[in-house]
Amino acid sequence: MRWVTEDWHTAGEPFRIVEGVPAPGADVATRRVSAMTGVADDVRRFLCREPRGHDDMYGGFITPPDDAGADFGVLFWHKDGFSTACGHGTIALGAWAVRTGRVPAPDDGEVTVTVDVPSGRVQAVVHREAGRTTGVVFRNVASRVLARGIELHTSRGAVRVDLVYGGAVYATLDAAQVGLSVQPQHTAELIRIGREIKWALNDHPAARLDDDRLSGVYGTILVDDLGRTPTGPWHRNVTVFADGEVDRSPCGSGTAARVALLADTGLLGDDEQLTHDSIIGTRFTARVAARTPDGVIPEVAGAAYRVGTCTFELDDDDPLPAGFSLR
Repeated sequence: MRWVTEDWHTAGEPFRIVEGVPAPGADVATRRVSAMTGVADDVRRFLCREPRGHDDMYGGFITPPDDAGADFGVLFWHKDGFSTACGHGTIALGAWAVRTGRVPAPDDGEVTVTVDVPSGRVQAVVHREAGRTTGVVFRNVASRVLARGIELHTSRGAVRVDLVYGGAVYATLDAAQVGLSVQPQHTAELIRIGREIKWALNDHPAARLDDDRLSGVYGTILVDDLGRTPTGPWHRNVTVFADGEVDRSPCGSGTAARVALLADTGLLGDDEQLTHDSIIGTRFTARVAARTPDGVIPEVAGAAYRVGTCTFELDDDDPLPAGFSLR
């Protein structure tokens, strides 16, 4: 087994891009299902888990688009499987597509990279100045609140949780409800309570969507309210997704979910932007780009950076071809 990857990070969160991994299906949503038990899952484990990756690794397999309306498709993956949405990955893919020439771009101005993902068709608007990419705006699928104020008893006391869809289903609450703040020194406890809340609500009726492939709680977003800037609300968050994986970025699809929630509560006006910081201090900004019958269309602005190219090979005598996880 030998795979070449191109590694990027968006606001500190890794994104490992891989081409040529087989995943049969007529569209990206179907390919995700087939990937769960096929060759693609073997490659995911090989590239994501230790010793070739780590428990917080993330990446995507490039696929054909669903039709000629998109530039390509992608299957997003993490240590536990394949996700339905990924904003930080879409931002990285926009920058990657322009850098590699897959999507031609001007030296000055912008170009839109259209990507088919399991939750639908999304866009990365890549901004360019003097031949350099200076930022990317992730335009998500319609996002909406699924349920507000769900009462839940946890190991850290009673809490009220909101469920919101942003391409994946997120449980979101103020970190203060569980006696924590979003700080690196609290990471272990944030992971523990984030996992607990995710699994407690995973089968909640509000988390069951019309397309069952999108159902279930993908992650828990714990938030510190930092007040307001002149342009709108300012929050710091950590998203604990999959089974205890920590997003180093402010989480792209999670930020989209937060935009939907804040717009629903009236805390984010159509002429305002959310300043959304991560647990490591990196930042996205986001806004409501449009309103539709299915929810708001969030736009999340950030930047991605190339880390390098890697070639991974499996030694014939290696006893750990599927890697391992300690979390």
